[in-house]
Amino acid sequence: MAELIRGLSENGGVVFCGVDSTDIVCKAEQLHKTSATCSAALGRLLTGAALMGSMLKDDRDSITLRVNGGGPAGLLIACTDGTGNVKGCIEHPLVEMPPRADGHLDVGGAVGKDGVLTVIRDNRLQKEPTVGQVPLVSGEIAEDLTAYYAYSEQIPTVCALGVLVDPDLTIRCAGGYLIQLLPGATDAEITRLEENIAAMPSVTEMLRAGLAPRAMMEKALAGFAPSVLDSRQVAYRCGCSEERTRQMLLSLGRRELEKLRDEDPRCEVVCHFCHASYTFDLDQLLKELPARPA
Repeated sequence: MAELIRGLSENGGVVFCGVDSTDIVCKAEQLHKTSATCSAALGRLLTGAALMGSMLKDDRDSITLRVNGGGPAGLLIACTDGTGNVKGCIEHPLVEMPPRADGHLDVGGAVGKDGVLTVIRDNRLQKEPTVGQVPLVSGEIAEDLTAYYAYSEQIPTVCALGVLVDPDLTIRCAGGYLIQLLPGATDAEITRLEENIAAMPSVTEMLRAGLAPRAMMEKALAGFAPSVLDSRQVAYRCGCSEERTRQMLLSLGRRELEKLRDEDPRCEVVCHFCHASYTFDLDQLLKELPARPA
């Protein structure tokens, strides 16, 4: 399980959300068998999604992030519920890139930046999901999420994400934080926050040094007397099941199921997020649907 906290400055003007997502990204690497660069790319997106999900007002709401940057890694997807539990997938998980000049993994090169970040918010009180879309800034994920909040939601936001991958492709550590300014923040508060963030080590450096999300918050919000609003455990969690998959197939209708049955009466459905496999006899499923009118 991964530790996620939400905090608030003493005057209520700055919101902090931070997570140690190492376990989440380890699970994603094990499921998708990702290369080092793809582990970093998908891991950052999953971490950002967990942070965004934890800030939803209702646990039953959800957010889906889709990153399509035109890079060799293809489409990246991360989904989160209102508690911060996540799942995700990457189209081409084995893509590897030469390291950047500074020695870091070239996530932006794998993801690409000739495309868009799409954020789909599903609020149970609304009939239709809300869809926001912004051009990618760098493909490095954190900068792109920051741009989304600035352009689509007009919320001043700082997002930092990090994934450290060992030479054997296992995940050493992963995590991130989101900081948002609420209306009414003074120029002095903004300046102090900018100075704090500029002085902070990278997310992976802090995690390697043993700093938990609360310690990250205390660094970021030094001088703001922050307090923890709540702490929770979040995880990589896929909600697929045999029954949900059966209902999905039935929703296709008789005509589509008959087309599939004519190709092969044995239908196997594999989940993109967790690779669970479900097999169905389409002849049996067709018996559950109303007969065609004569």
